[in-house]
Amino acid sequence: MSAEPRIEVSDDPSAAVAERLVQAAAEGRQIVLTGGSTPKTAYEKARALGADWSRATFWFGDERCVPPDHEQSNFAMADRALLAHIEPAAIHRMKGELGPHQGAADYERQLRAEFGQGMPQLDLLLLGLGPDAHCASLFPGDAALGERERLVVGVEVPGMAPLVPRISFTLPLLNAAREVVFLVSGEEKAEAVARAFGGLRPGPDAPSSLVRPAAGSLTVVLDEAAAAHL
Repeated sequence: MSAEPRIEVSDDPSAAVAERLVQAAAEGRQIVLTGGSTPKTAYEKARALGADWSRATFWFGDERCVPPDHEQSNFAMADRALLAHIEPAAIHRMKGELGPHQGAADYERQLRAEFGQGMPQLDLLLLGLGPDAHCASLFPGDAALGERERLVVGVEVPGMAPLVPRISFTLPLLNAAREVVFLVSGEEKAEAVARAFGGLRPGPDAPSSLVRPAAGSLTVVLDEAAAAHL
């Protein structure tokens, strides 16, 4: 039975997620980072908490096909906000510069090298939510939503700006995680939050509604503005 979302409304959702990051790091967990301005704030706040990051391993749930120092790179953002300031056990970067399909194949090889041939179970997987209810780089109606064999796919034409190809985790990999946390803030996301987590029937028009971990937990951390339509 898949997990139903637990809604957590916070005055400071980025701080709440920063605390989760620090706890996971202290336990030596496999942590999946996401892009976006609110996660960036969470990473900065996590860095300021002065945790022991030495046993944590970091992954990325999606990436834009740009060089790792590009202003649109999720890795570049996370590196500036957190990763360059700590010394974790490992950082597994999606190589966007390889292009969507070669980059996806490379990242799947990295996951297989770490976890073997079964379905990887990542410990803490962070996700943002787009105004179209997309997550990672899985956009409404995209064929990638139907992928059931691959762990990582290339997305040649994203559903919203910036219009550069992407690399993304697939739904089976997202739904295998032990703990999934959506971090969402702002009134402009309220409608998407309601579509994804407000009790409507899940469907490909709201990809985030399809993230329901089979054997893990699902928490949606929101500010009051993002929760306004729930």
